[in-house]
Amino acid sequence: MKAFIVRTLLILVSLFLLIQLWIFSSLAWWRTQPVQSTMMMRLDYWSDTSQPIRHEWRDYDQISEYLKKAVVAAEDGKFMQHYGFDWEGIQHALERNKDQGQVVAGGSTISQQLAKNLFLFNQRSFLRKGQEAIATWMMERMWSKQRILEVYLNSVEFGDNIYGIEAATQHYFGKSSRSLSREEAIFLAAILPNPKYYQDNRSGRGLEPRKRMIRKYMRYSEIP
Repeated sequence: MKAFIVRTLLILVSLFLLIQLWIFSSLAWWRTQPVQSTMMMRLDYWSDTSQPIRHEWRDYDQISEYLKKAVVAAEDGKFMQHYGFDWEGIQHALERNKDQGQVVAGGSTISQQLAKNLFLFNQRSFLRKGQEAIATWMMERMWSKQRILEVYLNSVEFGDNIYGIEAATQHYFGKSSRSLSREEAIFLAAILPNPKYYQDNRSGRGLEPRKRMIRKYMRYSEIP
């Protein structure tokens, strides 16, 4: 029995280390190479292989400044100040969730969201959050803030099988992401919490208040 427990622990430790090596190697490769596929994209495709993933990589300087500022205002106002984790934001989210009696706020930074999109899945669990924290810690030390924001904008979900800002801009506005107007950028940033819903409900409940919030704060957004 003791030998079985030891073997099981060794297997689990080896598996854990292999996962960390895979994440580290991927992050090292992606420091300079475009990210063409993420775990979230693959899970989306595997759920329905008849629907292709829409995604086109765009370098940082090919993406509208309006969009960068709008996304930082919407998703992570302290992006340039933190090292992957916004502890005040996490505390605020915990208090909101406690008051509501359910999960209504997550407190995740852009870096945490990107770590999840690249390597993990949506299901909430302590195991996933723990691995997300490790991947976020590695990413913040291996990549610049510009690289993190660049990859995030190229991999975040904007609708059903729509990933990255270029595919989103082509879908919603029929133009390049470089030429997004301020209002178009605000709309795209505003739909990020629930893109599949807002894809078909562009005047859905909660969208206008979120757009007003982004308009108010994007002027203060610090971006790389």
